[in-house]
Amino acid sequence: MSRSRYKFGEDYRPYFMTDTIVAWLPVFSYPAFTDVIFSSWRFLQSERDIQILGFVVMENHLHWIAVGPQIGKRVGEFKSFTATSIFNKMEQMGYETLLQEFEYFKLRHKVDQRHQLWQEGSHSQVMESDEVMWQKIEYMHHNPLRRGYVDDPLHWRFSSARAYARQPCLIDVCTDWM
Repeated sequence: MSRSRYKFGEDYRPYFMTDTIVAWLPVFSYPAFTDVIFSSWRFLQSERDIQILGFVVMENHLHWIAVGPQIGKRVGEFKSFTATSIFNKMEQMGYETLLQEFEYFKLRHKVDQRHQLWQEGSHSQVMESDEVMWQKIEYMHHNPLRRGYVDDPLHWRFSSARAYARQPCLIDVCTDWM
């Protein structure tokens, strides 16, 4: 059972979510781990009928907007699968120090696992209007700009900004949600 105070309500309503790595460790500065996120999102799209309406992946957190059936359950599956896959990759690649950090920062009540990748919850927020949706999309796309990583949101490849500019993007993004 989830201990998070962040809850999902109705299905088929778009949700803005923030998923953060424990202790803000920079996991997604390693492309192999970022690839896990995109593969998982593609799986949700093709096998679970989830539409991704926007996203950005930063070095230690990600924001995304998604809609579909059983969205809360799917987000939980996404976080569980990505954590397991990323830890497996870390073991294969010999990232022992990083694995030790994830063991150290694991919450005490998580007795059934050795490490913890994600902070609890997804900080979900239902998108009540087109205005709020556009605010969140702009917020996501400008996150790398605010951090000083790029001068133009289109230059950050781990974002849906390119999809909204009708340019190639790393995953399919539903941009005609209005």
